[in-house]
Amino acid sequence: MVDVGDDAPDFTAPLADGDVDSFTLSEELGDEPVVLAFYPGAFTGVCTDEMCTFRDNLGAFEDVGATVYGVSVDTPFANNEFRDQNDLSFDLVSDSDKEAIEAFDVVDEDFAGFGYAVAKRSVFVVDADGEVTYKWVTDDPGVEPDYDEVEEAAAEAAE
Repeated sequence: MVDVGDDAPDFTAPLADGDVDSFTLSEELGDEPVVLAFYPGAFTGVCTDEMCTFRDNLGAFEDVGATVYGVSVDTPFANNEFRDQNDLSFDLVSDSDKEAIEAFDVVDEDFAGFGYAVAKRSVFVVDADGEVTYKWVTDDPGVEPDYDEVEEAAAEAAE
C-alpha cells in the first residue's frame, strides 16, 4: 500500500480536460504539489459534492501552486460531461483500465454490492519530488475528506 514518504506510483491515463488528452503523473510533477482526489463515480451524490467542494476551494490550492486532479474509473467522455455539468475548473483523470487505483491500492472491488470495481474515496498529495506527503483513504464511500486538512497538506508540500 502506498503510504506517506513513499514515491508516488507513476501511471498514464486519459485526461478529461474539456477534450481528451493524456495524463502521466511523473510529467505533471514540477515545482509544486499535485493533489489526486480519487472518487468512486461521476454523477453520484457524494462524488458530485466532493468534486464541487474542490471546485469551490480551488483558489486555496492555486494560491500555493498545487494542481488538483479528480481520478475515477469513468470514461473520459463521462468525466468531461461531469466536468461540464458541475462547472469543474480542474481536470479529471479517467482511470478506466484501473492502473492508478491498483497502483495506489485504493480499489473498492465490489462497489455498493454491484460487483463493479471503482476507486475508494481517497486523497493523496504528491510533492514536486514525487513523494507522497499526505494520504487519506476511506472504505466508506459516503464520507468526504477533511478539505481544510487537504489544503494544509498541499501548502506544506509546496514549502
